[in-house]
Amino acid sequence: MTPGFGHVVAAAHSRGQLVVQPRMGMSAPAHMRAGLLATRSAQAVTVGTVTLDSYTRVGDYAAARRAVNNGNSLNGFPIMAHGADTTRRMLSGIRNDAFPIQVRHGSADPRLIFTTLASIPIDATEGGPVSYCLPYSRMPLRESIRCWTEASRSFAQLQNAGLQPHMETFGGCMLGQMCPPSLLVAISVLEAVFFRQHGLRSISLSYAQQTNPAQDTEAISALRDLATAHLPDVDWHIVLYAYMGVYPRTSQGACLLLEEAARLAVRAGAARLIVKTVAEAHRIPTVQENVRALESAARAARQEHRRRPGGGGRQIRAEATEIVEAVLELDEDVGRALALAFERGYLDVPYCLHPDNAGRTRSFIDTEGHLQWSTTGSLPVSRVVRSGTTAHLTSGGLLSALSYVADRFDAPHQAGTYDHPTKTEHRT
Repeated sequence: MTPGFGHVVAAAHSRGQLVVQPRMGMSAPAHMRAGLLATRSAQAVTVGTVTLDSYTRVGDYAAARRAVNNGNSLNGFPIMAHGADTTRRMLSGIRNDAFPIQVRHGSADPRLIFTTLASIPIDATEGGPVSYCLPYSRMPLRESIRCWTEASRSFAQLQNAGLQPHMETFGGCMLGQMCPPSLLVAISVLEAVFFRQHGLRSISLSYAQQTNPAQDTEAISALRDLATAHLPDVDWHIVLYAYMGVYPRTSQGACLLLEEAARLAVRAGAARLIVKTVAEAHRIPTVQENVRALESAARAARQEHRRRPGGGGRQIRAEATEIVEAVLELDEDVGRALALAFERGYLDVPYCLHPDNAGRTRSFIDTEGHLQWSTTGSLPVSRVVRSGTTAHLTSGGLLSALSYVADRFDAPHQAGTYDHPTKTEHRT
């Protein structure tokens, strides 16, 4: 079987190297190719990203095709409009056994996208029936689960062609912020179990950097423990996302936040880091800014030392374990279990407005920067450490919480300036 995306990441991890990855996507094949070449040439251990455009994500392939025909620029690579042959030529001579490519998309119905990937073939992608439905779509959750069931089964068939298809669950990044770590861990694990049930055997489990490094370290430890318990016959690794909420506006603050993410990844034993750039609060980054972010993260990672797995508190593990076990007990079919869990409030994402989300949970940031539950609704958790508050955040309090990380990293650098290059490249 050809070494795949997961094998490359695992090999680097075994050598003590953190794999860093951009979220890059350009609409023109020549520009996308140049971005991949720049990523491969960066002074870091990298893998490539082809992020798809918004039209393709929502299934409006006709609009994507019109944009391509009219020469209009999009915010990602319209893989359906370009087709398999053009995409194959774009990747020719770039990807190899040391530099695999992952397609990132954001679609609640990825079936045609996955069919196109298989025809190229591209053997690494990401998402999930929950994590690419609730934040990004109003599609009914049961319909998203049905679409993802079909897509996952078809993607797993790449194994018959001697490939090792890799799927990354986006579940650890729900809404990017204000979701307590135990729920992020639980959804990431549940989506991974969903993928395993449908035949995938190379999986990465995501977690997004949140508001407190110690709490994040505990969460990643919990994610590792639950993955070990529930994915016994799967090759898996953990991927950390640099903070996905409101990003610092100063270049110094943005750099420091990314460096903290890289150090967290190494300390906690994550194998891969999705980076963000100094431009995140202002506009779409250039290729050069993405490369600088990759190299900055790699330097910070090399200066950090991996710690022995485990240690720290056990609160997040206890909450996440209760949630995962309660959901899996609902039905032998993981997809049906996920749907039932949202109907009963066993899974309930704070501040998520999707109609299939109960909306009875709330969270807040305590004085030490920990994300805590203020209201747990019907979550099946008995061991939550009560914070002493049940008050919901006001609208002003929520806005303040959403800016907590950006304000903390910007505060020492408010007089800093930001250089806006005139040329921009598209990505998501």
